[in-house]
Amino acid sequence: MSRLGSLGVVVATAALLLGCASVHNIPINVPLGVEGVAENIRPTVEDAAAADDLLIGLAFSGGGTRAAAFSFGVLQEMENTPMPRASDKMLDRIDFVSGVSGGSVTAAYFGLKKRDALADFREKFLLQNAEEGLQTELSLDTIGRAFGGGINDSKAFTKWLDAHLFKNATFGEFRSAGSPRVWINASDIYNHVPFVFDTTAFSSICSDLTKYPLSSAVAASAAVPIAFAPAVVKAFPGTCADPLPPWIEKAAANRNSSPMLSSYAKAVLRYRDGAVPYIKLMDGGLVDNYGISGFTIIRESSDNPYAPLTAAQAVKVRRAMFLVIDAKAGISGNWVNTVEGPTGVDMLKAAVDTTMDASVGASYSAFDRTMKDWQAAMIKWRCGLSGAERARLGARPGWNCKDLNFFIGRLGFDQLDTTRAAALEAVPTRFQLPPQQVDDVIAAGRETLRISPIFQAFARGL
Repeated sequence: MSRLGSLGVVVATAALLLGCASVHNIPINVPLGVEGVAENIRPTVEDAAAADDLLIGLAFSGGGTRAAAFSFGVLQEMENTPMPRASDKMLDRIDFVSGVSGGSVTAAYFGLKKRDALADFREKFLLQNAEEGLQTELSLDTIGRAFGGGINDSKAFTKWLDAHLFKNATFGEFRSAGSPRVWINASDIYNHVPFVFDTTAFSSICSDLTKYPLSSAVAASAAVPIAFAPAVVKAFPGTCADPLPPWIEKAAANRNSSPMLSSYAKAVLRYRDGAVPYIKLMDGGLVDNYGISGFTIIRESSDNPYAPLTAAQAVKVRRAMFLVIDAKAGISGNWVNTVEGPTGVDMLKAAVDTTMDASVGASYSAFDRTMKDWQAAMIKWRCGLSGAERARLGARPGWNCKDLNFFIGRLGFDQLDTTRAAALEAVPTRFQLPPQQVDDVIAAGRETLRISPIFQAFARGL
């Protein structure tokens, strides 16, 4: 057969496959209704920060079971960190957790179960095959589905997550459970922005967050392109009375807003206006593989120096720690050793990895700057309070307005010895790993936290 004839057969076969395959997810979110957001589940941090003078935030990166195990090891080590009083546990003092892709599994389960999550997460998730019932390889049998939207829809994965972890829990149950406040992050692939499963995003589309399944948010956060079809959330414009927060329009119109905040605000306005009837969501790592956009956006959108804390919390807090738990992959593949390559499959993987790695540097720099600006703004505000205001907000005798220290850092495989780091980076980013690899990554999470200069400095001053 001639080369032209062979090409014709390939094209015809591809066209046939595409014509026969259409993979998509049906939206499951429901309208909010004219009554608006229920006040009793609106997220707050009052129960998390009001009881002490600490502020702790963690961000769990993407990376499949490897990321989930690494973040789990960090939580284990925190649980065993001595506190001033033997009855206290650092794990109970965590205020914020943000998760993306594989890290979102740990974040969601910890947010739902609190300290009890440490007892069974390894057995219920990390040692299990979460790819059960999924087709995970691109082949002649799956290429039609891949180009028809994605090899898998979300049904099998969400069903597996509910059976093993979440037991059909919704965000209503999740948020009513109290601190820590948890963000699950996906990527809006049309607007090219993070989609954070929170009140702002859902009220903008007039949808009820309290009825949305936790498993569906985690599945959206972990929906790797090609392997999964996009998760779909439907907008219901004009069906609710809740106004958007004032900062949305301000940030969208302000040419001096940060690029992240401006892009997010414009996307939210498109949701509310009905310009995006169906929001298509994929792996949160595509726009932020550290899962820290939620932190950055909520602070940059605040209209006072201390939000999302209350004024009383901002007076009380003395030490704040924000850690990014980074389990991203290292460089891989051998196609740089030949003129040929990468192949199509390798090309797709390299493109996704490049996108994710390119996003983390910029997102971490923005996060670091935002946190340092927040510290400076809070100190300035605290030192400007009158004596009466200090007393009203609960400042104790001898209170020092400048006594506010922020500790910001990243925990990664590269902070261990070179040989061990290379072995950890080579662990596949799948949702099925051998038990020994799982335990190796958990141990790495524990050790990386233990030797972290940032964590050591924070813990010394408790």
